[in-house]
Amino acid sequence: MPDPIALVPLPRSVIWSAGTWETTDPWDGLSVGLSEELPRTEYTLSISPSGASLTAGSEAALADGRNTFAQIVTGAGGSIPCVTIADSPKYAWRGLHLDVSRHFLPVEEVETMIDALALHRLNVLHLHLTDDQGWRIEIKGYPRLTEIGARRTRTVVGRHGEMAEGLEFDETVHEGSYTQEELRGLVEYARRRGVMIVPEVDLPGHMQAAIAAYPQLGNVPDRELEVRQVWGISDHVLGVSDEAFDFVRDVLTQVAEIFPAPYVHIGGDEVPRGEWERSSAARSRMNEWGLTRVSEIQGRFTQFASEVLAESGKRVLAWDEVLETHLPDDTVIMNWRSPAGVTEAVSRGFQTIVSTSDLLYFDHYQADPEDEPLAIGGLTTVKDVYTGRLLPKKITEEQERLILGIQGQLWSEYLPDAEQVQYMAFPRVCALAERAWGSPEQSWDEFEERLRAHLPRLDAFGIRYRPLD
Repeated sequence: MPDPIALVPLPRSVIWSAGTWETTDPWDGLSVGLSEELPRTEYTLSISPSGASLTAGSEAALADGRNTFAQIVTGAGGSIPCVTIADSPKYAWRGLHLDVSRHFLPVEEVETMIDALALHRLNVLHLHLTDDQGWRIEIKGYPRLTEIGARRTRTVVGRHGEMAEGLEFDETVHEGSYTQEELRGLVEYARRRGVMIVPEVDLPGHMQAAIAAYPQLGNVPDRELEVRQVWGISDHVLGVSDEAFDFVRDVLTQVAEIFPAPYVHIGGDEVPRGEWERSSAARSRMNEWGLTRVSEIQGRFTQFASEVLAESGKRVLAWDEVLETHLPDDTVIMNWRSPAGVTEAVSRGFQTIVSTSDLLYFDHYQADPEDEPLAIGGLTTVKDVYTGRLLPKKITEEQERLILGIQGQLWSEYLPDAEQVQYMAFPRVCALAERAWGSPEQSWDEFEERLRAHLPRLDAFGIRYRPLD
């Protein structure tokens, strides 16, 4: 029979049957249980005229089943179609990256994004908490990180080049940060919806906000900096002093305590080496460490971060630039620069998350820039996300088993508020969810028809999405 309710992502097996379940409180009528007979990632959902039953192989699969049930009952009124669903995901990691450092989002807006992820059975929110333009997380013992590092006195207007001369600024203070208790609350909010929050503290580059707060963390301790007011890559990176490494230890230890996820993302991307090359302290440290190339300093930070996090039972996640230096074997690579990076990471035996910018950067334009809000550039339509190649053509079964999952990215240089974040995220996140879940393949036209029928659910959740053309 035809599909009476369009589900996104499409479950592995959906069998609609005649009749409806008449109820004014579907959640009260849902019976839930765990079963050792089911694989840990699988759930089954059955709706009959007499009620609904959800059984799963684990708490995580139970959350997936609840989120599918939420789609079915949202907007269904009192008559819910009868259906039998058997379902499990292809990938363990089904994520969305949210940059709250360039533009801060209040807790309630992050909660809305968590609700939207859960609705689509996405199970990871990668929260980018620090960068050159803002430090957003309270760290005990370092009050200036949020007093100074979380406050940008003005922001460049429009797109910019690398040089700040001649640019226009808005002359408006932008600030905001999360207390540790607020973040613990977010973690619990997400957990109840089947979403894991993975924090990112970007190091040793993208650290200008921290160095503005504590100049002694940089390579020129007597130089005072401001929180960066333009976009792009700052030249200012962490110095090599004991104090800088103590800072990394303190931050990562506290972050690991706040977030129970088994991973902490340490960035590792876009690290300029100029300050290290000009630093006599860096040269002395290189001799002390037995290093011969300046680039190996970043490897030292990666190794140190890995050791610190291992003490808390955590693994390091990092952007693919860290492949350019020696890495601990249990590092998880998040590939963003090019599809070839996936091949390199898995061929070297690293677990890898596909986050490649050509298809999975949702700060790109969605259509003709003439008709769209300002974006960083590029063009990635919802059709591109649904149909584009995500994995390399030549990849062995053993290498494919190292693909942990798929993640979309929302960098917020040009996303000043929650409305713009949601506009850029949806409906592309719907296509992302379909790919990350591993839904049965359909043509673009079939998916688009299902997506159009799904959009009223986004309306019901208050998501301000970009309309389909």
